Amino acid sequence: MKTTVKVLASVAAAVTMMVACQEQKPAAVEKTGSGLDPEQFVDTIDGKATALYTLKNANGMEVCITNFGGRVVSILVPDKDGKMTDVVLGFDNIAQYADAANTPSDYGASIGRYANRISKHSFSIGEETYDLVANDGDNCLHGGPTGWQYKVYDAEQIDDKTLKLTLVSPDGDNGFPGEVTATTTYTLTDDNALDITWEANTTKETVINQTNHSYFNLNGDFARVGTNMQLYVNADNYTPSDIYYIPTGEVAAVEGTPFDFRTPRALDEVINDTTFAQIKNAGGVDHNFCLNTYDHDTNRGDDSQVAASLYSPETGILLEVFTNEPGIQVYTGNFQGRGAGADQPHKLGVIYPKHVSVCLESQKYPDTPHHPEWPTANVKPDETYRSHCVYKFSVK
Repeated sequence: MKTTVKVLASVAAAVTMMVACQEQKPAAVEKTGSGLDPEQFVDTIDGKATALYTLKNANGMEVCITNFGGRVVSILVPDKDGKMTDVVLGFDNIAQYADAANTPSDYGASIGRYANRISKHSFSIGEETYDLVANDGDNCLHGGPTGWQYKVYDAEQIDDKTLKLTLVSPDGDNGFPGEVTATTTYTLTDDNALDITWEANTTKETVINQTNHSYFNLNGDFARVGTNMQLYVNADNYTPSDIYYIPTGEVAAVEGTPFDFRTPRALDEVINDTTFAQIKNAGGVDHNFCLNTYDHDTNRGDDSQVAASLYSPETGILLEVFTNEPGIQVYTGNFQGRGAGADQPHKLGVIYPKHVSVCLESQKYPDTPHHPEWPTANVKPDETYRSHCVYKFSVK
């Protein structure tokens, strides 16, 4: 009898423990509206924790961002029929974002310390010359091989609509002078705009030029080329580049060239025009446009005016860009579908073809340190760097 009681007691205890364990088991993490699993973004890189953060507004728009590189992972917006559509390229896990050797990418990143290229991987401030780390032939691209897009930011989600990311870049980071404390603040507004503000301070005079590197496809189908999208750029001039994508120093008129986007034009009318050397050399558009929204006399940009826009006649989604910067880099996905990682599945298992997307990167002109006549990227210790860009979505 005692033995039976003991057995029953043991069974009861085991059942109680099983129930307790079941009760303590954490609930499954709900996927985002764009189908992302937040658990796939939980990791530790260089001793710092990564995660996925979600912003939502009153209209149901959703933006997902990881603190690894300050990357925008998805932007979910309504199309003309009210269907929620993801409009930016990327991966659905942190492992691929972090695997620079096999899946190198700048998808959605908050680029720093210097967006775009600095020629000959060096520049001077006063009598001091700084040797940078070359990662694009003989040039330094997007801050070097371990630029800020490969760093883990400290994240503070202020509320449902605002995420603040902070990064401390040490003196000598990829060769750049000064310890820089930089913040990227993402705010999702109720008029369906992703508002991005970059601010930074330095301990030594340095150069800072930040941008967001989202790859936009407003068609909602990342398996097909996006050349039907219509591009508008509010610019009378652009800066021609050589075969290494380095500005020649000329500021040239867009009038009479395929780069005249002052009236919206479908990209497929332009990017295959190999009779134009600039397009032939780049395999499409990969150029800086000198924005009419910037006043060179006051060194101020008017971020209340549309600097550029992109439109999909398929979905009716319109993207308008506003910025206080003097330039915008238009890149038509010329390297998509080739090179390292080209055959890797991306979000939802899709493999991206060439020209699937368009980047609209607000910026100082490329290679500004070698062109003192252009708006400066220099920042001194008693100054605060501030850059502003807004991606606003609507339908028409």
